[in-house]
Amino acid sequence: MLEALTGGIDVTLPMLLWLLAAGALAGWIDAVVGGGGLIQLPALLLVPGMSPVQAVATNKIGSIAGTSASAITYLRKITPDRTATIPAAATAFLGAVVGAKLATLVPAELFTPIILIALIGVGLFTLLNPSLGADASLRFGESSKRHHTLSWLIGLVIGIYDGVLGPGTGSFLVIAFVTVIGFSFLQASATAKVINWATNLGALVYFVPDGQVVWALGLVVAFGNVAGGIFGARTALKKGSGFVRVIFVIVVSAMILKLGFDVLTSLIR
Repeated sequence: MLEALTGGIDVTLPMLLWLLAAGALAGWIDAVVGGGGLIQLPALLLVPGMSPVQAVATNKIGSIAGTSASAITYLRKITPDRTATIPAAATAFLGAVVGAKLATLVPAELFTPIILIALIGVGLFTLLNPSLGADASLRFGESSKRHHTLSWLIGLVIGIYDGVLGPGTGSFLVIAFVTVIGFSFLQASATAKVINWATNLGALVYFVPDGQVVWALGLVVAFGNVAGGIFGARTALKKGSGFVRVIFVIVVSAMILKLGFDVLTSLIR
């Protein structure tokens, strides 16, 4: 029983406290704009004896708890665009199941340079368009085929990525719905929480039966994620789209620095 909970890892109190703090901070960031995995996944990877696949799988336990809490907080104040959210959540779920399977087959380092280039483009685009996402301005009508199809594609593509790796999923969802669909940053962040919940569930559909989740650590991270997620969603709702945009730029910049360092380190080796 103990082996099943710990995955053979020597769990210590300092480790649990470290993961609780990382989960809380990740939950706050993820609730505001996404990208909490930038903190949570590396924290899990630092655990001695934790394999990369175990870290990705265990990260999903924390993430689904946090996105559940933040999504509920958002939905009490914001009515989502169901014509975009529901199709994207459905395809994101399927994409995450596929991505989780790929995570056991494809080395994660192959994705890092591609993600880095995408983030640099997203960051520059956001900085060069200061009014982007300040207010909602739908590119297509809610009932149009393009509105539905693009939402479907956003969910599928980012769902696959989330199943494979994960960090930055929320940020990618936010910028996709702001630029492609025309949501405000606040609307996009609320929508991203619902879809991110679906991607986490899709990944767990594969990871849990496969025995990759380290439950003892995942539940601790989940507790921190819920606390941070509720507080983060309330902060975003109170401060509005302008605040979300600023946090978005900060998080994307941090991700670029982190992934850039990883790529540089791998080249030096």
